[in-house]
Parts: sequence; structure tokens; C-alpha cells
Amino acid sequence: MTTTITTREAHQIAAANASGRPTALLVHGLWLLAESWDAWKTRLEDAGYAVVVAEWPHEVEDVATARRDPSFFAGVGVGEVTDHVAEVAAALTRKPLLIGHSFGGLLVQRVADRGLASATVAIDPAPFKGVLPLPASTLKASFPVLGNPANRKRTVTLTFNQFRYGFANAVSEDEATALYEAHHIAAPGRPLFQAATANVNPKAATALDVTNPERGPLLVISGEKDTIVPRAIAHAAYRLQSRNAAPTEFVELDGRGHSLTIDSGWVEVADTALAFAARHAGVPAVA
Repeated sequence: MTTTITTREAHQIAAANASGRPTALLVHGLWLLAESWDAWKTRLEDAGYAVVVAEWPHEVEDVATARRDPSFFAGVGVGEVTDHVAEVAAALTRKPLLIGHSFGGLLVQRVADRGLASATVAIDPAPFKGVLPLPASTLKASFPVLGNPANRKRTVTLTFNQFRYGFANAVSEDEATALYEAHHIAAPGRPLFQAATANVNPKAATALDVTNPERGPLLVISGEKDTIVPRAIAHAAYRLQSRNAAPTEFVELDGRGHSLTIDSGWVEVADTALAFAARHAGVPAVA
């Protein structure tokens, strides 16, 4: 069987397995690359973890390369990325702590649904099938993609103003500009269309079994000021996931927007995830 694991991921998996340490597997969402987790990687390693950062299929190594060819993610969908992240998780000797942001937050829930997680942290997660709220702010933040059906097969680059509204509304103008310049890249439109149509699609790519006894503990983190995945969506996911017999928790972080994993307040989010893992996966929290 052909593997989808990249060379960079393979090196990280081998190092994690050789270390004997508990492993954290990080999964990014739309408009970002794996390098957006660089600071988290150091923080989690300091907390005692080996860290593997998942890439999406066809992902390039850095922002500069991504901007030279914005089409590389075109057509990538939820199913392909879920399968890839699940392959990475299954290659680890120990079940990892899964941490995902935005669509990554949806992906880690789907991978946990396959019984591959010691615990899971979904940060401002994109909705899975069955999550019903659709706030006006979500529609506005998603319109640059969903406003044109042709974007299903294309990638979409946000303007700074669109990024400011959907990602960086809770930070200063200067910080928003810095985040846009450092991290923003074109994203595939297909996952947003898959999420938007999930509740009328019997074979939705975003479906999962919230009662699956193999899921493991789950924390949903919500940024109070998030516009693209506001509390209504994140808390609805939490309510559905609370049907699971495993521990399920919800934390809202005051004053935080969708950029909470990459902006100047990211340490609070990382430490919230680590504290949850310490309670439910038996790994000490960072000092």
C-alpha cells in the first residue's frame, strides 16, 4: 500500500517513536501551513512531548513557496486530509494527543473517532455533520469562498480585510498585518463547501460518531470573539460530543479570535490544552 506520509513527517514520527515520550500530533486548518505550529512544537517539547506536525496532502514547505504557486491545495477535501492524518497517527507507537485548529479541529475529532487518540483538543473547530448553528458572522467570514461555486475546485486567497474580519479581529491592526504577512496562504475551497452542505448530504465528509466509545477524552476550546467559528458553533459541537462516555469539556477563552493559535496570546491556548492532557492523558502540564 502506498503511504501518504511525507519525508518530513516520517522523520518526526521516527524521532517520536524512538524517544519513548508521549506524542502530540498537531493539525492546522485553512489558510495556514504546518509551520504555523512552530512555537507550539517548542512549548510541547518543553512539556515532555515528542511532537509531530501533520501536513495536508500536497502541502509545500513554507509560505514563500505557497505564495509562488497558490493552486497547490486545489481540490483537497476533508476525507483525504482525515485519511492522511489518521495514517500519521497510526504510525506512532503511542496514541497521540491530537490538537487541531479550525478545520484541523474538525479533522482531529474525526481521527479520534477512529480510535487513534489518547486525548483530543479541538480549537475553534469547523463544524461536523449535525452541528446546526449558522451565525451571520460565519456566513460573512466564509463568503469569500462560498460566494462563488467555482471555488469548490480552486484555492482562495483572502484579502487583508477579509483576514482581519475572519481571523484577526481580536488583535491590533499592527499584529493583524504581521500575522497576514507571516502566515496567510491560499486555501482549498472544497472543505468549506463540504462543511456547508453536510447537514443535507447523507454521505457528508464531515460526519463522525459522537457516541463512539473509542473516541477518548475531548476538549473543545472556543475564542470568545471568533467570527468564523463563534461560540454557537463550538458549543454545539461540544453538546453533541457530550453524548460520548469519555470526558468531554468546553473552555471559552475571553477576548480571543480565530487567530488564537498564532497570535501573541497563543501560550494561553497551548497551556489550556496541556492542562487538559495532564488531567486526562496522564502527562504532566508544563511548569
